[in-house]
Amino acid sequence: MKDFAQFEKQIGFSFKDKQLLQTAFTHRSYLNENRGFLKEHNERLEFLGDAVLELAVTDFLYHKYPERPEGELTAFRASLVNTQSISAAATQLGMNDYLLLSRGEAKDTGRARQYILANTFEAFIGALYMDQGYEAANRFIEKSLFGKIDEIVEKRLWQDAKSYFQEKAQEEYSATPSYELVQEAGPDHDKKFISAAKIKGEAVAQGEGRSKQEAEQEAARKALEVKGWV
Repeated sequence: MKDFAQFEKQIGFSFKDKQLLQTAFTHRSYLNENRGFLKEHNERLEFLGDAVLELAVTDFLYHKYPERPEGELTAFRASLVNTQSISAAATQLGMNDYLLLSRGEAKDTGRARQYILANTFEAFIGALYMDQGYEAANRFIEKSLFGKIDEIVEKRLWQDAKSYFQEKAQEEYSATPSYELVQEAGPDHDKKFISAAKIKGEAVAQGEGRSKQEAEQEAARKALEVKGWV
């Protein structure tokens, strides 16, 4: 079993209910392989943590940017709590080392692991909220996530990548970008798409996602970096 006491030391929070902490890291697949492990998986805590996270981030942004309109604040929030952002925060906290997964899930890397880490991050927030209340959960979110917002705003990472890439391509090249599906792989329930972002028929960058739209957004984000437009 994982040494969750070590994780508590790393993050600076000590749980009164240790079972809550363990549940936050328990993926559904782990229970399927460990029938004698009569515990709950983390999906209910994830549901709760998602709501706590949204409230904490909304309150933070409302007070940090008093002059910004609702539409921009919504975009800021979406960028701060998207899968890429919160899975990166989870990785920085070392959560990956404490996941309770099936043998099959433990082998997965890349986007699949990103989703698991993002869900675990939210489940941990839900567990902390249940164990110590909103203020403790808010302190954790503040320490692990709020510092990312300055870069998001400064580099315009909050703006829809395809829209911004189109705006810049028309400005610099008088051309509208196009997208080409380069690869589609995997079973229907776990598809992977790779798309290329192009300007005047020339590929600038490729992106990967679980849908064509997600792959195109990632390709646009990478193309903005390639062109130095961020």
